[in-house]
Amino acid sequence: MVLEQYFGTFTNQSLWYWASAGKTITAFLVGKAQEENFLSINDNTSTYLGQGWTSCTLAQENNIKIRNQLTMTSGLNDGVVNSDCTLNTCLEYLANAGTRWAYHNAPYTLLEGVLQNATGQPINTYTQIKLKNPTGMTGSWLTVDYNNVFFSNVRSMARYGLLIQGNGAWNGTQLINSTYFNEMVNTSQNLNKSYGYLWWLNGKPCFMVPTSQIVFPGSYAPDAPSDMFAGLGKNSQIMSISPSRGLVIIRMGDVPSSPDSGVPFLFCNQIWQKINELDCTLEINNQERNKIAIGPNPATNRILISNIESEKYSVEIFDMIGNSILNVSNQNSLDISFLASGIYLVNVQQGNQRKTQKLIKR
Repeated sequence: MVLEQYFGTFTNQSLWYWASAGKTITAFLVGKAQEENFLSINDNTSTYLGQGWTSCTLAQENNIKIRNQLTMTSGLNDGVVNSDCTLNTCLEYLANAGTRWAYHNAPYTLLEGVLQNATGQPINTYTQIKLKNPTGMTGSWLTVDYNNVFFSNVRSMARYGLLIQGNGAWNGTQLINSTYFNEMVNTSQNLNKSYGYLWWLNGKPCFMVPTSQIVFPGSYAPDAPSDMFAGLGKNSQIMSISPSRGLVIIRMGDVPSSPDSGVPFLFCNQIWQKINELDCTLEINNQERNKIAIGPNPATNRILISNIESEKYSVEIFDMIGNSILNVSNQNSLDISFLASGIYLVNVQQGNQRKTQKLIKR
């Protein structure tokens, strides 16, 4: 952790809701269930919820796939009186599945039933086994009105962010299939290019917002890195990740004084504006004085330590939670092919001179 700050009575152990940022956990769990052959995202949703889960005709309903629930393209009417309502009487046909993007909570929420019926396990049990146990996260899903909402402390959201920043790898173990992971955090359909599988993607040519069919040009967070992607929830619950900057940013709390409507695009961008204002001059100057070089970066199989002036030096590689993965002496060419894809820290110590650099392993 670089910075951690709490206000009022809120502490690092306080529980809070993720709101729609928790959709990203569901996306992970669906991918895990597919990996374990419990389901395919190309399956009809009715395979797991039964016929009649909507008020559509049988043919209309059978066109809706799990993929459509993940990408907000179910075609169901998000303009009903209560778009959170998961009763079949609230799930009305508006367009063929896959032809219309609309931010609609009810079809998303029903992924819980899909997961439970596919795996034979309650969602809290499946989350515990596949996500919380390996990462040390805490928290639980709770039903609030029609919605299924994840509650945890801030550090658990940060742990999940680190997992995702590391391409789904934790402590050297790949927790989710790499192919599905790449699909999850890239454009999932051509209607809203800034939406993956329940993740908001920055740096795309256009984006859409909830309750509107307007396609806006540009990125939803223009001051953030183009590779940033985020879980965004009501009242500005934010998990923002930038692989290129090596940053996971978490914000939990009450609604800001200038709230966004629905998804907190504006507040997310304002956070990045503040980050961009940070004075990193000293760090840059220190790097310029440090002649040790580590490359290539990103790397796939091997890295080279160059500009070493002494015969005695050490190289240590850490994962992003501080575990030492590799520690060698006097070796300037290191095999990293055994490392899982993700982000690591490489520390080179030569006498009083030290170089620490983030390394992206592909």
